[in-house]
Amino acid sequence: MKIGIIGGSGLDDPEILKNPEEIMVDSPYGRPSSTLTCGRIEGVEVAILARHGKNHSIPPSKVNFRANIWALKEFGCSHILAATAVGSLREEIAPGHLVIPDQFIDFTRQRKLTFFDGDTVVHTPMAEPFCPKLQRLLAQTAEQLDLTHHTGKTVLTIEGPRFSTKAESHMFRTWNADVINMSTVPEVNLAREQKIHYAAVAMSTDYDCWREGEESVTWEMILNTMRNNADRVIRLFTTVIPLIQDFDDICVQ
Repeated sequence: MKIGIIGGSGLDDPEILKNPEEIMVDSPYGRPSSTLTCGRIEGVEVAILARHGKNHSIPPSKVNFRANIWALKEFGCSHILAATAVGSLREEIAPGHLVIPDQFIDFTRQRKLTFFDGDTVVHTPMAEPFCPKLQRLLAQTAEQLDLTHHTGKTVLTIEGPRFSTKAESHMFRTWNADVINMSTVPEVNLAREQKIHYAAVAMSTDYDCWREGEESVTWEMILNTMRNNADRVIRLFTTVIPLIQDFDDICVQ
């Protein structure tokens, strides 16, 4: 079994792997965002891909999501753990808290959303887009590690790279979205199309712009929070990965 990690700032550290090596995987959809940093965690083969490039040089709308998912699939990954920064749309989800979403709302406009845009029409079920077994395992492990986390939440993905207006932020709250980011869609649905077990861990970095009296979100604010708290997600992933094998026989999509 091989596990893929898709990470952002601070979450593509090769030091978490034993005997890391860089592997370039091409795809029919072009180059992925980065080489795959491959190695082992507690004996399990792992490939880390930097979603926005090794130097965070790729803006959200230009991430080649299809190439990224295809590269991990080609490497042999059956499961993907994705890390993402999110803005909180709920008072109880404070900066620094982790969120394990189970639903998404797509508010993107420019992205390639499917592998099946040619002559073959495939309608992929998406009622439960994230792997429920991986979600449960992540939640159980976060509880054991005493990491403040939230489950049963909805992530809304916007196009970016700009942040929301106050009007949009308040509108998203009325849609029952709980957190907001620029990366979950189409990553999760592409993984689903490839029959890869995918789950995300989102780190709340700010309150977007809906909360009165709160400083408006900036990229510097997000980056600072991610860097200060990336070790929580790394600790969660490195603890969960050796446990996935025991769940593999019941993880059926």
